[in-house]
Amino acid sequence: MGQKVNPISFRLPLTKDWRSRWFANAKEFPDNLHSDLQIRNYVKKKLQLAAVAKIVIERAWNSMRVTIFTARPGIVIGRKGAEIEKMTEDITKMSGGKQVKIDIQEIKTPELEAQLVAENIALQLERRISFRRAMKKTMQSTMEFGALGIKLRVSGRLGGAEISRSEQSREGKTPLHTLRQFIDYGFAEANTIAGKIGVKCWICKKDVTPTEPRNGGERNERNTQPHESSTAPATAGAR
Repeated sequence: MGQKVNPISFRLPLTKDWRSRWFANAKEFPDNLHSDLQIRNYVKKKLQLAAVAKIVIERAWNSMRVTIFTARPGIVIGRKGAEIEKMTEDITKMSGGKQVKIDIQEIKTPELEAQLVAENIALQLERRISFRRAMKKTMQSTMEFGALGIKLRVSGRLGGAEISRSEQSREGKTPLHTLRQFIDYGFAEANTIAGKIGVKCWICKKDVTPTEPRNGGERNERNTQPHESSTAPATAGAR
């Protein structure tokens, strides 16, 4: 099951959150859904060089907040904020005149973002770099930045072959069935001369889930300390 279900939607109640946060009735739902898809496609196309990992859209009654997670916030902002102003005007037209606010969240370690890793490999494949070399170099870089594990899978006419095939490479651990494990997933496509090559990436991170106590060891130590202190006077009196 972990091989066939998107790891992000599979973990929505536990370690992941929705990327479209709004509520609508049956009449408004299709329009909002298509509007979200249009906004995401527009932002990804306009910010191709800005390393955008994900886009979160929140809707209220007559307002909208678009949060862009990027590794290059300078490109998104533009000179004197010109890019953000232009994007705000375009998204306002797409949303039917709603008040739009754009927030930018910087990604400190893009090597641990599965979507950016997949897009990086796809870019290397478009530059005619060997897929084995690109995968090996990417896995080494990700593991050096502290990931617990990474799994990569490329599918298509690899190396310009006549028959398409799939190649997979793995390092460390990537438990897809463990829901409490923080698994990040990304997908990208490389447009090569031979055709499209799909790139999938799974990264296992060290983040602790909210359901688990972050200071589990400290709690156990605090529970044992009162017990030891209470027994100490008793033994001293016996002596």
